[in-house]
Amino acid sequence: MIQSALTVFFEDPFWVGMYERTDGEWYEVCKIIFGAEPKDYEVWDYLLQNWRKLRFSPPVKGGGLTERKSNPKRLQREIRHSLQKAPVGTKAQQALKLQQEQKKTERKAVGRQQREAEKERQYALRKQKQRQKHRGR
Repeated sequence: MIQSALTVFFEDPFWVGMYERTDGEWYEVCKIIFGAEPKDYEVWDYLLQNWRKLRFSPPVKGGGLTERKSNPKRLQREIRHSLQKAPVGTKAQQALKLQQEQKKTERKAVGRQQREAEKERQYALRKQKQRQKHRGR
């Protein structure tokens, strides 16, 4: 069973959305930065237009979202209480940290490849100049 939840909160100086999804036993999270306070229809429109561009964290074992049935009044109290406290759970923080580390290693690998390619290009250029000098051109 797939479950998802979107929580929008203020993280100084921006409004941030935390989109969590659970597929069976796997938990993924995506952080969306909105900037100014978004309206409901703006959030919905953003999700519809950018769904394929969202970068979720690598799947983490363990359920993040739980479904339980409760009294409607109690549910309202829980929602009001959850809006007052920090909405980012430790599971979401771990998943975001894992995604950040993954991006960091990807950037390092790309940078290393670019530096090596530049060194090879410079070496080939030096060799070509040496050949031209040797030929007397």
